[in-house]
Amino acid sequence: CGADNPAGLHLKSYWDGEMTVAEWIPSDEYAAGPQHFLNGGIIATLLDCHGVCTAIASAYQREARDIGTDPEIWYATTSMSVDYQRPVPINSMVKLSARVTAQDDRITTVACVLSSDAKDRAQASVRSIRVPDDWRHGKKS
Repeated sequence: CGADNPAGLHLKSYWDGEMTVAEWIPSDEYAAGPQHFLNGGIIATLLDCHGVCTAIASAYQREARDIGTDPEIWYATTSMSVDYQRPVPINSMVKLSARVTAQDDRITTVACVLSSDAKDRAQASVRSIRVPDDWRHGKKS
């Protein structure tokens, strides 16, 4: 995920009150073994991306800054647990919602839910850490 990756999923997360939300439309290239369901790895990636984006947005909010202003804030996943509740149809819009459940200066934990066809399909707890800008650009730290 991420705007800098031309082949990425290009998930766009937005604040909706105290939660963040996003929508994404799957395509056949993201199918699991059965061609009518979304691959579990893609489900985890969507939850991870939305969770980290929520951590980043929350950090900007805590600092009373607009998202994307310099210096940029970046987080990286440190751990994630995913509970798959039911298959995700490949031909339906995916909706994600997330809320911050714990945070301090560097670590943020986010609870995410992925739904489709008005049913929760998977949920995750995403824990991420704030990283310096040189980490993002591949410079040795």
